[in-house]
Amino acid sequence: MTNPDDAANAPDDDAQPRFALLGPGLTTGASDDDPSGIATYSQAGAQFGYGLAWTLVLSLPLMAAIQEISARIGRVSGHGIAGNLARYYPRPVLYAIVGLLCIANTINIGADLGAMGAALQLLIGGPAPVYVVLFGAASVLAEVFIQYARYEPALKWLTLTLFAYVATLFAVDVPWSELPGDVFLPSISYNTAYFTSIVAVFGTTISPYLFFWQAEEEVESTDGDPRRPPLATDPKWAVREFSRIRLDTVVGMVFSNVVALAILMTTAATLHVHGVTDIETSAQAAEALRPIAGPFAFVLFAAGIIGTGLLAVPVLAGSAAYAVGEAMGWPSGLARKPGEAKAFYGVVAFSTLIGVAMNFLEINPIKALFWSAVINGFVAVPVMVMMMLMTKRPEIMGELMLPKGLRLLGWLSTLVMLATVVGLIVTL
Repeated sequence: MTNPDDAANAPDDDAQPRFALLGPGLTTGASDDDPSGIATYSQAGAQFGYGLAWTLVLSLPLMAAIQEISARIGRVSGHGIAGNLARYYPRPVLYAIVGLLCIANTINIGADLGAMGAALQLLIGGPAPVYVVLFGAASVLAEVFIQYARYEPALKWLTLTLFAYVATLFAVDVPWSELPGDVFLPSISYNTAYFTSIVAVFGTTISPYLFFWQAEEEVESTDGDPRRPPLATDPKWAVREFSRIRLDTVVGMVFSNVVALAILMTTAATLHVHGVTDIETSAQAAEALRPIAGPFAFVLFAAGIIGTGLLAVPVLAGSAAYAVGEAMGWPSGLARKPGEAKAFYGVVAFSTLIGVAMNFLEINPIKALFWSAVINGFVAVPVMVMMMLMTKRPEIMGELMLPKGLRLLGWLSTLVMLATVVGLIVTL
């Protein structure tokens, strides 16, 4: 029987503005368009024109499904992806997945910081390495010392910087009549460069760190709140919570792919048609736009790199820290004070420090921008398989198993990622 006091103790989501209901899904979707993603979409547009636009249309329902699944795992079980791996699966599986995630995230952090420094140098001049250090330090200090209740809304508002890429699209000349054919009747090229770009696009849009982050943010938003216990132990609010998660996730993923498509189309309409087909960094794409599309497009493109980097680097470092913290059983969470989660914040600082150091070593963070997306594509497959297996376990999901349609879409997402990786291997 329902307790008459339940309504008074229920989460007051209905009383909040719609934007306030958007949280982990929106932030996750926006951080997907990080400088690494910008470089990937820029390279795809410059090299193949509109020929890979179909990948961003196809990936939208797939990424929305897998992100909703990751959010459900966190909200239902009260534990993130790594936490559930630690509880119910062999240690070698846990350590392999967490280790691969941390490697991919650290490469991504280094590449993103390098791109941010290069973009700021393009805008105001000065030494890019100094900017890299400053961006890295600012990211760590914000995550460690700013109260999470204030920091999380700041991340959400940073998503608005991505509208710069939508504005850039309308500042260039796009042959809109050609798009339907490229999206719905694409011409497939059976070569390594084409499949590498497909894996990079899918590895950017469907990235393992996004799964870990969104699941953990659902845990973070309920941790210690008696009104929001894990749904496995108190499923009466499941319908409302799943509706919130779906709204948040769909809005975030649509936003992410609209921005990604805008970047691809901008570079296709400018760089590709002028024979500029080799773009290795987001900053290089911005610089190449200047003589072709004009200073307005250049400034918007470069400023967007900095804005999305400020959003993505904390997400990358935070998701790595969540994964390691849960794997090791440490007190973890951005809502905790530094003294309460020293090891957790140590991972945040260490992964960011290594990312900064990449820009001062012989490791080339410029090429790492594109290849980090390819690495994410390879890492995503085993992570997605384990996530889908988790959703079948009653000890994780309780009575709240996935609906059939979402389960099928989750497995389809996994198979598509596997197919793209196999396609790349076969063409090598």
